[in-house]
Amino acid sequence: MLVYFEDSKGYRIIKSRFSLLEKSGIFIGGLIGATIVLLTFTFVMIPPPTISPPDLIATNGHSVSKVGEETPIYSSKELSLIEIFDRTEQGVVRVNVIKSDQIFGNNGIGSGFVFDTRGHIITNNHVIENSEKIVVTFLDGSSFNAEIVGADPFTDLAVIKVDADPSLLHPLQLGDSANLKVGMQVVAIGNPFGLSGSMTAGIVSQLGRLLPSQDTGFSIPDVIQTDAAINPGNSGGPLLNTRGEVIGINTAIQSVTGEFTGVGFSIPSQTVAKIVPQLIKRGEYDHPWVGISGRDIDPDLAKVLNIRDTRGFLIVTVIEGSPADKAGLQGTSETLELDSGTYQVGGDIILSVDGKPVREISDILIHLQREKSVGDEMVLEILRNGRTTNIVIELEERPNSN
Repeated sequence: MLVYFEDSKGYRIIKSRFSLLEKSGIFIGGLIGATIVLLTFTFVMIPPPTISPPDLIATNGHSVSKVGEETPIYSSKELSLIEIFDRTEQGVVRVNVIKSDQIFGNNGIGSGFVFDTRGHIITNNHVIENSEKIVVTFLDGSSFNAEIVGADPFTDLAVIKVDADPSLLHPLQLGDSANLKVGMQVVAIGNPFGLSGSMTAGIVSQLGRLLPSQDTGFSIPDVIQTDAAINPGNSGGPLLNTRGEVIGINTAIQSVTGEFTGVGFSIPSQTVAKIVPQLIKRGEYDHPWVGISGRDIDPDLAKVLNIRDTRGFLIVTVIEGSPADKAGLQGTSETLELDSGTYQVGGDIILSVDGKPVREISDILIHLQREKSVGDEMVLEILRNGRTTNIVIELEERPNSN
């Protein structure tokens, strides 16, 4: 179980109290920091009873000609909670894992759901990471060994595969998380505390959250916040809309105790639809990267910079050799010590990306995640020395570590 909190220096990652990794600043397609709010994020996976599955055969890629399935059980009408559960419970599975990492515990239980009739199961990367054995259990109690097809730690997504009878494979349909609105009703199904096939209901509490991804130092953009109860064991399970479509994958909660306190987080289905096919085809996903760090413009900083609008993103550091560096973006050149605090000034301020206004870092990260791929060009409107100009960046693959 991982716990995240944030101090004035940025996010720190605590791994079961055994190790500490500190990250500070915000990297585009990268790090998040700068706000001073105490938060704790817990990845919802729990130790299970002892299991003794056969050995896991791991692979790093799986070639398919088609991904995803559409099934005839879905319609455009809204369903009751009873109907949602009846139509989707057979597609939700329990994922038992024996871990090779002794520090963080040997075993774990997570959730997942059937993606297609070829036996692909979607779950969280942190559920199957460092696994020696994985067993998938269906609603009727049938269990099968699973192999790892692909994983993406940057979005905490993973695909595993079972060789199961087709009669057990009931794919859930992906919905479009772009259509979500705050206040919409949602349903979470999974295995909290090992209690298989449990359903909870709630609403979409907010959209577009940033969540630090496990061990990477980067953040997951566009995350769904919900008050549907998500507890240890729910990781990898589906978040459903009222049509029974998957609009998110439950991955973390904000908690001090490690149990649900009203704030849960899910990876949006838009991200799933973009990344999972590549995990099935190639075993990995290449994320686009800009290579800058900085901070959002707030009223105090706007006053120091003598600008009218309290929107945009100030570039503090440009990573050497990065796409931003090659495009000529400039970081801050001076530090001012004032009564109100310390301010870095002189860097470019990003005002828009591809014509879309930038209010804060999340706008840039969401645009990268939704719209861009490695090799694409991205147009940044920047404010430099009181004048606006456009700079074109060619996006490159994100490095594996900072």
